[in-house]
Amino acid sequence: MTTESLHTLETWRAAIARQPVLMLFKHSPICPVSARALREWQRFVEHHPEVPTAFVDVIADRTLARGLSQECGVPHQSPQAILFRAGRPAWNADHDDITAESLAAAAG
Repeated sequence: MTTESLHTLETWRAAIARQPVLMLFKHSPICPVSARALREWQRFVEHHPEVPTAFVDVIADRTLARGLSQECGVPHQSPQAILFRAGRPAWNADHDDITAESLAAAAG
């Protein structure tokens, strides 16, 4: 399964409607902490292709990144991973708490 890049709230709503479980990753391409979290994210995606995933670049798609926090009720962080089950946030982590292992345990 490939990671879907999201650019608008409409693409977000469509993705969450299609998937009973979805792991979202919010990434800042200018942040070294986010670069480390991205490597962990990529390792998770590689080892768990069965988990539907979505990606938001918080710089390129700032409106979406902020809108997501309003829609789902999880305060915005970057980097940030949020696991959604049935369209609702079930787990989230940010910064150094994002590891391939923590993502796998949450998706478990």
